[in-house]
Amino acid sequence: MTIRLDIVTAEQLVFSDDVDIVVAPGIDGELAVLPRHAPLMTMLQPGELRLRKGGEETLMAITGGFLEVRPDRVTVLADAAERAEDIDAARAEEAKRRAEERLSGKVSEADAARAEAALRRSLLRLRVAEKRRRRRSEL
Repeated sequence: MTIRLDIVTAEQLVFSDDVDIVVAPGIDGELAVLPRHAPLMTMLQPGELRLRKGGEETLMAITGGFLEVRPDRVTVLADAAERAEDIDAARAEEAKRRAEERLSGKVSEADAARAEAALRRSLLRLRVAEKRRRRRSEL
């Protein structure tokens, strides 16, 4: 038995397929969704979204949004979502460096908040890319 998963951002449909399980970073902790799960709606925090189809697990970095669960369908409305294999680690490392640089100087409260958010996003992207790299090297 499977459940339909749609992951959507403002720009595109990132993923749409039937999966066995979805594990999402809910606002109160990780949330695992299986087929015929009770309906619910919750906010997502930035984090790693995992889905499994067959024996294959896919990792994604999402930067928050909403999760709607119905018995036969899960919809993720994400601020941003990126598959682990699509993450450019060098670009994420550069974004991390820039954010740290901005935070080390004198900046306004608003600029500091933006730099902290950019730092969290880059660290998330690097963590997801590293997990994928480690899993591939174990095979």
